[in-house]
Amino acid sequence: MMDAMSQPPSGEQYEISFGDQRATIVEVGGGIRAYTDGDRAVLDPYALDELCDAGHGAPLIPWPNRLGDGRYSFAGKDFQLPLSEPKHHNAIHGLLRWRPWQARDRGAAYVVVGARLHPMGGYPFDLDVQISYTLDAGGLTVRTTATNVGATALPYGSGHHPYLSPGAGLIDDCSVRIDAATRITTDDRQLPTGSEPVDGTGFDFRNERPLAATVLDDAFTDLVRDAEGRAWIRLTGPDGRTAALWVDDSYPVLQAFSADSLAPARRRRGLAAEPMTCPADAFRSGQHLITLEPGATTTATWGTLLL
Repeated sequence: MMDAMSQPPSGEQYEISFGDQRATIVEVGGGIRAYTDGDRAVLDPYALDELCDAGHGAPLIPWPNRLGDGRYSFAGKDFQLPLSEPKHHNAIHGLLRWRPWQARDRGAAYVVVGARLHPMGGYPFDLDVQISYTLDAGGLTVRTTATNVGATALPYGSGHHPYLSPGAGLIDDCSVRIDAATRITTDDRQLPTGSEPVDGTGFDFRNERPLAATVLDDAFTDLVRDAEGRAWIRLTGPDGRTAALWVDDSYPVLQAFSADSLAPARRRRGLAAEPMTCPADAFRSGQHLITLEPGATTTATWGTLLL
């Protein structure tokens, strides 16, 4: 139990609201701790007095997902990053998940948080990142902007790790739709080995269907986009409400994770729907990897809402 003088593990809480919608953005990691519409969770939250677990709501920068052996080459030089997933000998989900993000601008319905990633061993580049979180009639919109403030080009990718909420209960009682035609196949370290069409497989969620006991920790690509250029993943709970997430064309990959490996109290309580500008291991494969030149900026946008 926290006393009046203690600070939450996630640091300062940046609260925003619009109508019946409420969202809490946090200082540590710059992610989303909670997002509700009325009394219904849209994103599965973690408690104020808890440490952020399993990437809940966190931005994944400067790479999403896994980097095998934490080793890569860029511009003719070799680099080694810490193995933040030692079990599988991977570096995972970037370098900003546990760093402080400060509010650079804020109002009643929005907050812009930012962090500077200074040169370090394994990533000797200078990167400034800011993320705007905005609530309006269309739900929560999240825009990530990264700028190379250094003197040399740098490798870059980004992602985010929200968990769509089923409302009460487990995702086993939900139905799912994922607007994607291809699944990226992986090995036992969750590193890409190739891809396959979802057609005729158990991974075809282009038409909404029950999730039941299906286990997912899979990236999808060849996203099917609507007239606005958005691709969607939808989780419809037993209450008939749908927690939906969309991505713009800056995100060619969506990862879906059914949270089976989490602690028992958290297991299958939400479906991670992770926008990614590149797949896992992009620092080594180069697939969809962004080379950000000095002074250059890149932006990617996703959003979520309750239908």
